[in-house]
Amino acid sequence: MKIMSIDYGDTRTGIALCDEKEILASSYCVLTEKYVPKLIDRIIEIVDKENPGLIVIGLPRNMDGSYGFRAEKCRDFGKSLQDKISLPVDYEDERLTTVIAHDILSANNVKGKKRKSVVDAVSAVVILQDYIDKRKKCN
Repeated sequence: MKIMSIDYGDTRTGIALCDEKEILASSYCVLTEKYVPKLIDRIIEIVDKENPGLIVIGLPRNMDGSYGFRAEKCRDFGKSLQDKISLPVDYEDERLTTVIAHDILSANNVKGKKRKSVVDAVSAVVILQDYIDKRKKCN
């Protein structure tokens, strides 16, 4: 099944998709809409175009595993999205995904404005790849 992941942020929101066989996650885009209802509308446009069977939202946790303000904000976002679509929404721990995304971009010599514009999409890829890898282990 095609799965879409969302790395929700106040300024930029990264989107990634995986293939039907759930093997490889790939970046799709970065949305720069800050107003949540409009951001949800943009995400719904992507859902309508790409037809994923599931949406995974990155859930920020503190390093000790606890949930903070940002996690609650992501859950609220997920509920708002869930109210508008008929797809299941799941969450994936996103601890250190931005650090991993920066490491990937550094290894590929992506710097400056280019890095800032894609880091959220790469984070969404890391979130989704972790999610699909865990699904494989459970099956």
